[in-house]
Amino acid sequence: MKKNICSGDHQCHLCMLASKDLFEEIKKLTKNPKFICFNCGRVADSSKNVCNPMPLD
Repeated sequence: MKKNICSGDHQCHLCMLASKDLFEEIKKLTKNPKFICFNCGRVADSSKNVCNPMPLD
């Protein structure tokens, strides 16, 4: 199991966007998810939008 880590710019991660109620932005970033966050389970199109990305395939 991986440790809870955060890579990249945390300000553009889904968890930060959700904490700021930016749900329209989240919708844009999750239309064709290819990555899941190993920390929180959120999915995103790009690995840069989650703290601890793991490919879905």
